[in-house]
Amino acid sequence: MNNKKLVIFTAPSGAGKTTIVRHLLKVRNDISFSISACTRTPRYGEVNGMDYYFMSVDEFKKKVAADKFVEYEQVYENQYYGTLKSEIDRLWAEGKNVLFDVDVKGAFSVKQKYGDNALSVFVKPPSFAILKQRLTNRKTEDEASMKKRINRVKEEMTYERNFDVTIINDDLEIALKEAENIVDNFLSLKTNMV
Repeated sequence: MNNKKLVIFTAPSGAGKTTIVRHLLKVRNDISFSISACTRTPRYGEVNGMDYYFMSVDEFKKKVAADKFVEYEQVYENQYYGTLKSEIDRLWAEGKNVLFDVDVKGAFSVKQKYGDNALSVFVKPPSFAILKQRLTNRKTEDEASMKKRINRVKEEMTYERNFDVTIINDDLEIALKEAENIVDNFLSLKTNMV
C-alpha cells in the first residue's frame, strides 16, 4: 500500500544528485520523478514535460500568484524553478511515491511542508576542489556563468545540516548503494499523511 511519501535529493551543482536520482528510478518501481517547472532555456537533449516543464517567466509568475507551487525559487535573475502541486498529486494518483531532484532551498521547503512523510537527502562532494573540477569538466557554461554557479555552490554547501541525511559522493558505486539503502529503509516505514 502506498503511504504517499516524498524522497528529496538535493545538492550543490556537480555533486552528483541527478546521477543518483536516475539510478533510483531504474532500480525502484514504487517511485516516480517529480518534474520541476523552470524558466531557463532547455539544455541540449532536455525534453519539455520529461526533464522539466519549461515555461516563460510570465507564465511562471502567474502560477505563483495562483498558488500552484509547493515551493519555488528565483535561482538567478529571471530564472525560476519550482514544484507544481499538480505534479505531486499526479504521481500520488498513480500510486507512486515522489522522488525529487531540487535545489537546497526547494528541498528545505518541501521537507518543512511534508515533515515525516518526506525524507531529505543532501549529496555532497568529497571536497570543494573536486566539485569545482566536476563543474568545469561539464563545459556547459561560459566563465561569467561559471563564476555565478561557484558562488552559489559555496552558499548551498552551508545548508547540509538542514537535511535528514548526507551522502558523500566520492565513489559513485558506494554512493548509489547508500542511496538505495536509505530510500528502502524510509519507504518501508509506516507513516500517516497529515
